[in-house]
Amino acid sequence: MPVLRTNGISLAYDEYGAGEPVVMVTGTGAPGRVWRAHQVPALTAAGYRVITFDNRGIAPDGHAGRYFTLDDMAADLAGLIAHVSPEPCRVVGFSLGSVIVQELLVARPELVRQAVLMATIGRADTLIRAMAAAELDLCDGGTVLPPRYAAYVQALQYLSGETLGDEERLRGWLDVFEMSAAADFAGLRGQLRLQVIPDRRPAYRSIRCPCLVIAFEDDRIVRPRLVREVAECIPGSTYTELAGCGHYGYLEKPEPVNSAIIEFFAGRKPNRAGEN
Repeated sequence: MPVLRTNGISLAYDEYGAGEPVVMVTGTGAPGRVWRAHQVPALTAAGYRVITFDNRGIAPDGHAGRYFTLDDMAADLAGLIAHVSPEPCRVVGFSLGSVIVQELLVARPELVRQAVLMATIGRADTLIRAMAAAELDLCDGGTVLPPRYAAYVQALQYLSGETLGDEERLRGWLDVFEMSAAADFAGLRGQLRLQVIPDRRPAYRSIRCPCLVIAFEDDRIVRPRLVREVAECIPGSTYTELAGCGHYGYLEKPEPVNSAIIEFFAGRKPNRAGEN
C-alpha cells in the first residue's frame, strides 16, 4: 500500500485499474478496503482507475492521539487528489465521507469534476446528536460490547427491513459484524466527534460541481429527508432514493448503487424512484 505524506500526516492509499481516476471516501470508522468488495470491481470494469484510502483515525497509522477537524480531513483528501490526478477528478463519498467531500467542494472546488454523495447530511439533527453522544460515552467509558451483542445492534442500525427479514442473508451479515466488532476506539473517537456538524446548508449552496446525492430508503442513521436537504442546497444536483437499503446500502444492494454511480459519471441521469 503506497503512503503519501500530505497535510502533516502519512496517508495510506491503494489504486486499482486504469483510466480516469475516482477517489472513494469512506464513512466513520471504515478503512478504505470496504470499497473492494463491490465498488472497485464495478468501477474498474467501467474503465476507471479507483483510489481508496484510510482516513485519519483509522489504525494502525490513524493519528489517534491528535485532535483533528473536518477541515483537516478535507485537506487530506485535497492532498491525495492532487497527488493522484493532474486534472479535476471524480469523488465518491459515503456518510461522514460525503460530508468530507462536501467540505472539499466548498474549500477546493477546482479539484473535483463530479461528486457522488451517499447517505450524507448538511446538519446534525437531534437523533444524530444523540447517537454520537451515546457512542462517545461508550468510547470514553472503556466499554467493549460482546461481539455477538454488537453484531445484533449493528444489524438493527445499519440494515434494511428487507435484509432483516431474509434469514440466510441476515446470518451472513451477523457473522461479518461479529468478526469486525470494534475493540479499540482510540482512533475511532476522533471521527465520531465529527458526526455532530453544524448547519452547513448555507455554505453548500455555493457548490457548483455536478453532484449525485443518494439516499437509502430504510436508513435509520441518516434518514432520507436529511439527504434530500443536501440535494436541495446544491444547485443542479440529482437526488435518488434507493429502496430496500439501510445505511449500508452500498454494501447491502451494490448493483443499483454502482449502476447509479456509473450512469452519473457517464452523463446519464440515474433512473431511480425518488429522484429530483
